[in-house]
Amino acid sequence: MSILSVTGVSRAFGGVQALQACSLEVDEGSIAGLIGPNGSGKTTLFNVVTGYVRADQGAVRFRDEDITGLRPNQVFARGIGRTFQLTRIFERLSVLENMLVATQRQEGWLRGLTRSKSSAEEVATALELLDFVGIAELAELQAGALSYGQRKLLELAYVLVADPQVILLDEPAGGVNLTLINRIAEKIRALNAQGKTFLIVEHNMEFVMSLCDRVTVMHQGCNLVSGTPEEVRRDPKVLDAYLGGGEEEFEGVAGA
Repeated sequence: MSILSVTGVSRAFGGVQALQACSLEVDEGSIAGLIGPNGSGKTTLFNVVTGYVRADQGAVRFRDEDITGLRPNQVFARGIGRTFQLTRIFERLSVLENMLVATQRQEGWLRGLTRSKSSAEEVATALELLDFVGIAELAELQAGALSYGQRKLLELAYVLVADPQVILLDEPAGGVNLTLINRIAEKIRALNAQGKTFLIVEHNMEFVMSLCDRVTVMHQGCNLVSGTPEEVRRDPKVLDAYLGGGEEEFEGVAGA
């Protein structure tokens, strides 16, 4: 059963049509992948779903509720969390302080800012989530000193504070070493086993094809093909799209 549905979404930026009548279905409890050559509209679609960009037309539904045009905080409150291609953390705060900002966000930014300190329960929750993603030992480290992969794990832990039903991950393996890629994949599988639904944008084809139940391929702002990893790998339209995007990307799909 679909938990997240995108129907006929279009979005233009000036004379550039980033999305053209794009549609997508994400089944509840699944790990779905979203791939495509550079500039195919993947991150724009993420931004429309999460309220950072308004669609020119079309609809986004979450659990049969129309959430088209809601602000990011409203989408977040409905149960959709996301990470970003470029991590968004507070570099001058410690890892633990970053997590405590997230716990206070749950009660509203204004009240969170006026509180002098976090409760013992909030600290315990933050440390528990840091332990889950494997960076609890870095709790007192300034976040700006983290490696890129560790920042990805912190951002994932940050999102988990809200206990979202659907988690959108934008390039979780991008720029990350193999050890941390494997750790991220392990955490995604563990969360999925607990009932979390994922939609993942990623260029690392081995990561996508080994992790996802279904994969949707975007090309020039449209959804081109959707199917199992094996079906997507063998589809001639996918190979044609990636040949247009560059030989290196094509080899990533064909060899995944």
